[in-house]
Amino acid sequence: MSGLPILSLMLAVPAIAAILCLFVEARPARAIALAATLIDFALGIALWANFDIGGAQWQFVERADLFGRFQWALGVDGVAMMLIVLSTFLMPLCILASWESIKERVGLYMAMFLVMEVIMIGVFAAQDLLLFYIFFEGVLIPMYLIIGIWGGQNRIYAAFKFFLYTLLGSVLMLVAMIAMIREAGTTEIPVLLNYDFPPEMQTWLWLAFFASMAVKMPMWPVHTWLPDAHVQAPTAGSMILAGVLLKMGSYGFLRFMMPMFPDASAQFMWVVFALSMIAVIYTSLVALVQSDMKKLIAYSSVAHMAIVTAGLYAFNQQGIEGALIVMLSHGVVSAALFFCVGVIYDRLHTREINRYGGLAVNMPAYALFFMLFTMASIGLPGTSGFVGEFLSLAGIYEASSWAAFACTTGIILGAAYMLYLYRRVVFGELTKDDVKAMPDISPREWAIFVPLAAVTLWMGVYPESFLAPMRGDVTAVVARLAPAKPAGDAHVAVGKAKAAALGEAHHAGGVQ
Repeated sequence: MSGLPILSLMLAVPAIAAILCLFVEARPARAIALAATLIDFALGIALWANFDIGGAQWQFVERADLFGRFQWALGVDGVAMMLIVLSTFLMPLCILASWESIKERVGLYMAMFLVMEVIMIGVFAAQDLLLFYIFFEGVLIPMYLIIGIWGGQNRIYAAFKFFLYTLLGSVLMLVAMIAMIREAGTTEIPVLLNYDFPPEMQTWLWLAFFASMAVKMPMWPVHTWLPDAHVQAPTAGSMILAGVLLKMGSYGFLRFMMPMFPDASAQFMWVVFALSMIAVIYTSLVALVQSDMKKLIAYSSVAHMAIVTAGLYAFNQQGIEGALIVMLSHGVVSAALFFCVGVIYDRLHTREINRYGGLAVNMPAYALFFMLFTMASIGLPGTSGFVGEFLSLAGIYEASSWAAFACTTGIILGAAYMLYLYRRVVFGELTKDDVKAMPDISPREWAIFVPLAAVTLWMGVYPESFLAPMRGDVTAVVARLAPAKPAGDAHVAVGKAKAAALGEAHHAGGVQ
């Protein structure tokens, strides 16, 4: 792999395929998009396989000066690499999910998804502050068009709301970036990570970045664009929005706000905890009363991402590692849940929960997959959801027992709304004639469900393969935050019996 500009190649493949898709008919456009996304996934696996755990923090680095201070600078650490692999894993599944449901302007649709893949990889691989900003904002354009052209009845309203919310927050972040470049004299992200900004400046920079990242995640109370965007977006649009785009906000917290502004992060720790506590409980209660399946899963996304923010701001190894696993797990599981909705929506053309019931009778394979992803969303041991939530809660408890209590309550409510959804859709009497006529999942749908299920179980059974590449980066962030870290209220201490045993062992060692 040495000498091969793999990251630039991963950007070039979907970019070229996107241009080709604009000039061909529907059938070849689908084939080109699928081939390009599969090539990028293969390159993503190569990136993972060749990543040197315990080696240099930044690997696969590419640099080229363009003009002025602006440079083409790409590179990944463990966190960025795992998020790139997640993006390339989900993208071919999104193309397959759109294979039959999208019938108009297919070439443009496939091109927009391929452009989005370029931008997502760019966001996670960028090592220049201005290059990151261009990619970070650029993702708005394809997603806006996907919702606005191929969305549901209120698609224009949802697309504008999505665009305006996320754009307004990011304008403040651009101002903050310009101030950072003037202060530090560089646009290089690896250099800025270790630059000590003045404490009073950190406060304003943190608030400006928070305005952007909180909307992107989204955090309560700036989350209201998300349910509308999800409900109106086509199935694949919802899959990639929940799977990857929401992770850009939490990536921004971990990449910029925490290591670059450690004093401000410690100062605002309780603001993040308070908003996360409200979000976990409030959005879970809102999810409980939804009648639209997509809206229910959208609100559950806000609750899960609130556990991510709380885990990150625990400022300890378990909390941050747990938050990262929740990010990866939610990326896979939420995409799978939105596809579960899409499968039955394509058959009955309604997302109303009360229109279904008894699907276990005529769609047993679908019911099995839906159950697995429901359990993973709840956090059942053996699934990806459990590992992330357990680690996050362990870290959050060390920082704040109250925040841990609120997040645990949210997980209990999560079990309530997901099981309530599953019972109403899958169990019960099969009485409606149009529901009786629904066939079980097709080979194409099997091809989407199986990889999602395999990764969900793999992450639940052997999370170390996902944690190992990221551990060094987490340790670096924790070390950077350590001087500013406030004391937690949990007072975790060694028990008496254990302390006595340790004392005896120490004494025995001294005698020898």
